[in-house]
Amino acid sequence: MTAIPWQSLNQALFQRAQHLLDEHWITKDPQLAPVLPVVMERGVGQDWHKAGTFKHHLYGVARSLALWQQPHDVQLLGLLHSVYGNAFVDLVKFDARSERSRLEALVGVEVEHLVHLFCTMSRSQFINKVLERDFDDDGGMMLELNGPEPRTSVRLTPREVACFIIVSMADTIEQWFSWQEEIYSRSPNVDTSRKQSVHWAASLWPGPMRPPSRKICQLSQLGLALEHPGLKDQLPIPPVFNFCTEGVTKENDAAATSLYWSVIQLDQPLVDLDVVTAVLEQAVRLNPWVGEPQMVLAQVYLSAGRQDDAVRAAQSALQCFSAWGNAWDKRVQWDAWVSWTRILLQSAQEGTWPERLDKLNNLALRT
Repeated sequence: MTAIPWQSLNQALFQRAQHLLDEHWITKDPQLAPVLPVVMERGVGQDWHKAGTFKHHLYGVARSLALWQQPHDVQLLGLLHSVYGNAFVDLVKFDARSERSRLEALVGVEVEHLVHLFCTMSRSQFINKVLERDFDDDGGMMLELNGPEPRTSVRLTPREVACFIIVSMADTIEQWFSWQEEIYSRSPNVDTSRKQSVHWAASLWPGPMRPPSRKICQLSQLGLALEHPGLKDQLPIPPVFNFCTEGVTKENDAAATSLYWSVIQLDQPLVDLDVVTAVLEQAVRLNPWVGEPQMVLAQVYLSAGRQDDAVRAAQSALQCFSAWGNAWDKRVQWDAWVSWTRILLQSAQEGTWPERLDKLNNLALRT
């Protein structure tokens, strides 16, 4: 059996993540904060969006980009990436026919250009071209805009390609879970033949809140595309997937999710810990890039009295959470996953895991 690929906790990255645990971090950012009142007055805090509200989504995307140390124009794109609407989401907060100058005055011509281009380009074609490595020699890309045939084509610069890859990664990890995977099956090549009246059970929101089965694979492939010579030096490389140098296969992604979810659903033997431990360890081997399986494994280790293993698992989970800035398992928010993992790490380091069930309710972070 192969060794478990634990990740070391990067303290600088963890400190950046701790700063972003403050829900008011964005209101203190000198570049992002001035934009918030204008965006909020458009009702984004009331709009439904996948696993939360549109506000949660926009803030979550911006949070990952801030964590990834992206330039402020890229962070602003993340905060505004759907405000003109797009082919995927009909949430138009600014009318592209009459309000571009309004957004230009707020964020500048260059950022507004990025936002408008990101909203109006064919996102499906863009993702497919990146996955197929269909770049120009310099890393640029010819791409169609949304609309009826014949469609207008534009050329993305290498920096725009790198920017849109990174924002697409942050956009996807913030929102994707099993409900979206069901109704948007085969994304980015969506299966449009499935009728709601036939597949009504899959459409019941939010569904079981299972993590997605294939998206981590797709995100790893988007990240690997940043190794193109024309792209790799355009922007800071996100710290996920070992700074986008490693990938996950579809098979391993799906299997890891299934193994993890079988434990969450208590579909494994419950009397002894050996089976659950083996199942979670295999899930981590197959997909070591998400924190939730490692976090659950840390608690299982603590229950078995394996403090040293619990320390390794909890530190590795914190590294994953700190690298993404968003949750893979969307049953609770990212900051909650981080908080519980820190409790587990503290308990493992101190050897203080409660023996009584009711004492779990008393746990508190002291550092």
